[in-house]
Amino acid sequence: MRREDFSFNSEDGLEIAYFRWRAAGKAAGIVQIAHGMGEHALRYAHVAEFLNQAGFHVYANDHRGHGQSAKGPESLGDFGIGGWNGLVADMAMLTRLARMREGGLPVILLGHSMGSFAAQQYVLDNSALIAGLVLSGSAAVDKLSIDPSQEADLTAFNRSFEPARTPHDWLSRDPAAVDAYEADPLCGFGINKKAMETMAASAIRLIDPAALAQIRKDLPIYIFAGDKDPINHDLEWLKPVAERYRATGIVNVSEKYYPGGRHEMLNETNRDEVMRDLVDWLKKTIAV
Repeated sequence: MRREDFSFNSEDGLEIAYFRWRAAGKAAGIVQIAHGMGEHALRYAHVAEFLNQAGFHVYANDHRGHGQSAKGPESLGDFGIGGWNGLVADMAMLTRLARMREGGLPVILLGHSMGSFAAQQYVLDNSALIAGLVLSGSAAVDKLSIDPSQEADLTAFNRSFEPARTPHDWLSRDPAAVDAYEADPLCGFGINKKAMETMAASAIRLIDPAALAQIRKDLPIYIFAGDKDPINHDLEWLKPVAERYRATGIVNVSEKYYPGGRHEMLNETNRDEVMRDLVDWLKKTIAV
C-alpha cells in the first residue's frame, strides 16, 4: 500500500490536507472517507489497505481544524471562517479532485460520526457527484442534544460505560484501539464553540423534507453501526435516518447493525467482519 499526501485550498482560503491510497492494478472505484470529530484521516490507514486490496482507491481529507489541516494545537477544533458549511464544501471539492485524478471512476462517500453528519448534508446538494453513500456511527441530528453554546466534550459519551478503564471506552471494545486513540495527540478533542454554532445552524436542513427530496432517488445508501454506540441510543436515534430517506422515495437503503458494537465499528473487535460487509456492499453497488 502506497500513500500519497496532497493539499488543496478551500473556498475560504484554508489549506486542506488530503491523502490518496491507490489500489494495485485496475480499480473499480474510489472510496472517499470523511472522518469524525477529534480524530484524523490517517487513523483509517488500515481501512484504506483493506479497500485497496479489494480493488478500490481511497481518498480522505483531514477536516478543517483536524489533523494536518490544523496549523497547530491552537487550531484543533476550529472550523475557520467557512465554518461547518465550509467543511462540507471541502468534501465536495475532494470528490471532484478524486474523480479528475482517477479518470472519472465512481466515488462512494463514507462518512463516520461527525463525518457522517457532514455526509448527510453533502448529499442534499451533491448526490449527483457520488455513486453511493455510507454512514458509520451516525444518528438523526434532531435526536441529539447539541448545545451550540458549549464546546463539544467527547468524553460525555462514556457515561453509559462507567466505571470504565478510560474516558474513551465508548469508542470500541478493543483496548488496543482505545489506547492508540488516547496516545494520539491529534485525537480526543471536541470542536470549539464557534464551530458548534455553525454546525447546529445547518442541522435543520438534514431533517427538512424539502431538502431531503433533492437527493437523487437512485442513490444507494448503506448505514452501519454498533447497537451499543451511545450516539445512536440503542439505534433509536439512528433508524429515523433510514426511514426519512425511504420516505423521500430513495429505494436502495440498506442497514447493518452489529450486536454489542460501540462507536467505531471500523476499529471494533470484529472490524474484519465489518470491512468485509462493507466491501460486499461496495462491489454490489459499483457492480464489479
